[in-house]
Amino acid sequence: MTITEKSEIDVNAINEKLPFLLRRENVARYEDGQVVMLDRSRYPFERHFVRCRTVEEAAQAIEKMIIQGGAQWIVAAYAMVIQAREAARLDADAARASLMRAQSRLVATRPTNTAISRNLGRLMQVAEDALARGENLEAALLAWIEAARDRSFVRWTRMGQYGAELIADGDGVLTMCFAENSFILTLIFAREAGKSMRVFVPETRPYLQGARLTAPSLHELGFAVQLITDNMPAYVLSQGKVQKYFTAADLVTLDGHVVNKIGTFQNALAAHYHGVPYFALCSVVDASRPDRASIVIEERDPAEVRAARGTPTTLEDIPAYYPAFDITPPHLVSGIVTEYGVLNPYDLRRFYRPDAGRKGR
Repeated sequence: MTITEKSEIDVNAINEKLPFLLRRENVARYEDGQVVMLDRSRYPFERHFVRCRTVEEAAQAIEKMIIQGGAQWIVAAYAMVIQAREAARLDADAARASLMRAQSRLVATRPTNTAISRNLGRLMQVAEDALARGENLEAALLAWIEAARDRSFVRWTRMGQYGAELIADGDGVLTMCFAENSFILTLIFAREAGKSMRVFVPETRPYLQGARLTAPSLHELGFAVQLITDNMPAYVLSQGKVQKYFTAADLVTLDGHVVNKIGTFQNALAAHYHGVPYFALCSVVDASRPDRASIVIEERDPAEVRAARGTPTTLEDIPAYYPAFDITPPHLVSGIVTEYGVLNPYDLRRFYRPDAGRKGR
């Protein structure tokens, strides 16, 4: 497969290939001082859109998993635009202070995935420049966000093309949670190259992202998809039904540790045992996270484990534990799929250290 040059990638054409859930206009958009997003907590049973009018409403939408995954930083960025609109009547110092308060609240919503922190840090620099030049703050932030979203589509496309090269005709593919655009495009490009595949999707307790988001998205696009429970991957692997294991990565450290939805690690162990390679699709290796010790794992409300979509599954007074992510060490990772190609997890520093030329974005 020819890897398309970045300058030749048609963002609109790529958007049209994606399922409803991942179309740019459905993920999140900014309208008249509000953030509009598809409510992923109700999907696929309802196509309901939520409107957030304040920074606090947007922060709560992220915390309550109305929006999740890579879409969270987009919602957070648009929430900063809401604050910028509010700050238009303030002097520069007061506007800056209000934006910094909004930034702090939004960054605190999800401590493990650093995409919100990184992107809002860049957005604050855009705001500083706009304030210094006396430009319209709302317009300046919106322009940066839309350009950043374009760059994301280019990055996902190249990752998908590299990922598609790793799939052989007839492969069974295991995933975990909702790997979003890069994974969907990997499968799309593999199919466009004449390859067939079957995708095994664990349900992903307790929010069931695999059952509600991944499986319906693949079904919508006509892929052969099979839903399994979270305790089935090892057995499915033992049957020889899976030849590749792909996930997204909420965070990858410079020394090659992959942080992703809880359950990713145990599947990587099972895949390694059965000789199945594991590839992590990674939009960003975070140069500020050098090693395992630098990772902060979010621990969510244990009550979420004691229920499924609002229905109790056990007694209310039984203790529960909910780390939202786990960590897969580099020796279990066959490759990190990036916009630059498939990289050795032990060689990431060469590409992503601050002085490497390719910025650790």
